[in-house]
Amino acid sequence: MIFSSIPFLYYFLPVVLILYFALTRRNGAVRTATFAGNLVLLSASLFFYGWGEPRYLIMIGIAIVSAWALSQVIPKEGLIGKLAFWLSVAISLGLLAWFKYADFFIESFGALTGMEMTALGIALPIGISFYTFQILSYTIDVYRGRILPQKNLVNFAMYVSLFPQLIAGPIVVYSQVEEHLDPAKRAVTAECLYEGAFRFVIGLSKKVFLANQLGMLVKLFGSISTDDRSVVFYWMYAVAFSLQIYFDFSGYSDMAIGLGRMFGFHFPENFKYPYISKSITEFWRRWHMTLGGWFREYVYIPLGGNRVSTGRWVLNLFAVWGLTGLWHGAAWNFVIWGLYHGTLLLLEKLVLSKILSKVPAFVSHIYMLLLVTVSMVIFNAADMGQALQYIGGMFGLGGVNLMSQLTGYYLRSYGLLFIFAFIGATPVVKRAAVKIQNSVNAKIMDFAEPLVLAGLLILVTAYLVDGSFNPFLYFRF
Repeated sequence: MIFSSIPFLYYFLPVVLILYFALTRRNGAVRTATFAGNLVLLSASLFFYGWGEPRYLIMIGIAIVSAWALSQVIPKEGLIGKLAFWLSVAISLGLLAWFKYADFFIESFGALTGMEMTALGIALPIGISFYTFQILSYTIDVYRGRILPQKNLVNFAMYVSLFPQLIAGPIVVYSQVEEHLDPAKRAVTAECLYEGAFRFVIGLSKKVFLANQLGMLVKLFGSISTDDRSVVFYWMYAVAFSLQIYFDFSGYSDMAIGLGRMFGFHFPENFKYPYISKSITEFWRRWHMTLGGWFREYVYIPLGGNRVSTGRWVLNLFAVWGLTGLWHGAAWNFVIWGLYHGTLLLLEKLVLSKILSKVPAFVSHIYMLLLVTVSMVIFNAADMGQALQYIGGMFGLGGVNLMSQLTGYYLRSYGLLFIFAFIGATPVVKRAAVKIQNSVNAKIMDFAEPLVLAGLLILVTAYLVDGSFNPFLYFRF
């Protein structure tokens, strides 16, 4: 089940909200959660995860129960605590390696040795990369003594499987939600509910109106013969996918944060207008911030970070970015994509940052956009052969024409969408909304804003009922 679907919007979510709030304790305008409410959220989350693929409930159940049970032993002194820690890590990484990377390693080994190897054809459970990282961060923090083990299995299971952020993030570290897992410390007001609904509808609109429509152009490009493509069309594809993945991923993060708010949780922000950056370093401070924070805290710093020799630091950097690429998908183009960004970050740290600080802002901005757009072509390619073909086409290699009649047609057809997407990827809309809110009478805004949200929801529903293109990029994660 996905957020941008009729079953979720009009069946699952309303039922869960009604059941959950029916079990809250009311104290004036504040509704405090109960343990029964936690059970509702856990049951709903497992139902949500099992929708369409109930067999993977067994796997997530094993991951949850083993991590919880072993975390009770980890704080013990001596060998037993260390064994419990490493066993928990081995189970988490073992499940991830088997389901996500077994076929990749088999095929890579076969290609490297020339041996005939048959892939196992293992299906990838959705969300496994996200909830595995959440379990690992919990286990590591218990081992470090930063947090105490969660004694209540229901509360821990809810932390791992909470449906708002289960399949698409943001990656939530246990300490960020520890307090609110206790129902007595989690409360919701009408204002919280509205704020959450507002954020959810905005994210849903980004997903349906922008990401999905851009995705149609990306899909269309793949169906057109090579002879009909032009340099401009290759760039249209690259820009369209760069914007699609941003609005898709940030839209899902908005929806997750909004849903969490509706149930009394405060999830971390995941995107901060990355396409306004003026360097790759700044881009990664704004893009998928919870993933970057996770790798920094649990991989980069434990390896020594930058507090080591230059050679070791370079090795640490490439290790982190190779793993970052591999986290996104079990294919070499993802690894290359990660190492590509690692290389750019290294160059900026050693040389380019001084140059970028001296050039006009628009030059550094174009530099960032160009390199990120090329990286997205690598990210979305079926393999590195296709990635190199597409990048070559973007720069006119292989005799590709600059323009074509077909390109002109699609440029006119999608031109307005690109303009909306360019604007939407900047803070312009948010700043304009704040100005309007500050200049218009509060009573008028209190009346108009819900009408706008309702209108957006009606339009989204019309698109979904019509069976519009509605891809889900996170099946590969």
